[in-house]
Amino acid sequence: MLKKFASDALGLSDVGKIIEPHDYEKTQSDDFVRHEDNEKIYFLIMTKSDEYCFTNLALIHIDGQNAVSSKRVMKRYPYSQYPISNVLLETAGKIDLDVEIKFHLGVLTFSIDVDKKEIEKLKDLYKALLFMAEKVHENNTYLKMSNDSLNKAVEVLYNSRLEGYDLSKEYTELTEYSFDWLKSNFEKYHEKDFGYVFEKYILN
Repeated sequence: MLKKFASDALGLSDVGKIIEPHDYEKTQSDDFVRHEDNEKIYFLIMTKSDEYCFTNLALIHIDGQNAVSSKRVMKRYPYSQYPISNVLLETAGKIDLDVEIKFHLGVLTFSIDVDKKEIEKLKDLYKALLFMAEKVHENNTYLKMSNDSLNKAVEVLYNSRLEGYDLSKEYTELTEYSFDWLKSNFEKYHEKDFGYVFEKYILN
């Protein structure tokens, strides 16, 4: 019951407010955080109709149909499946009441209006998301280089075949090595937990 009236109690309008950590448990987003998997909320923006909860693992979006309806749809976007890109921060003009942070999660586009009084806090989120976008781009580049290197090695082995020489053993060994090597690189460059980024830019 308390969470049903959380937005009114916190004095929210359609323009987003940044929620302080001591109020996280008053939000609906907190119910969907996977605390069992060491998931942690680092930044939360709330309006009367929506919540945008940034954890170390995902963006949790509590999507309200409108400001007067109590119906909500919980949407979860893991960063490992919905890479962040195109991060923008639009500051306020003299007569504007809000600032806007924009970004893509995979092919999805988000645009969140926030009270311009909270621009300094929003700058920290902007820096964190921007770093994550750069990191994802860098990791994808390394993964592509890894795949290209492996394909080149296979090509060299194939072209080095001699007539009457059985390469089945060598090919089997290369296949097994390739799987382990690719798995190791995938785990290294396909990040799931960005807690260290939020710790650096938001909690520092």
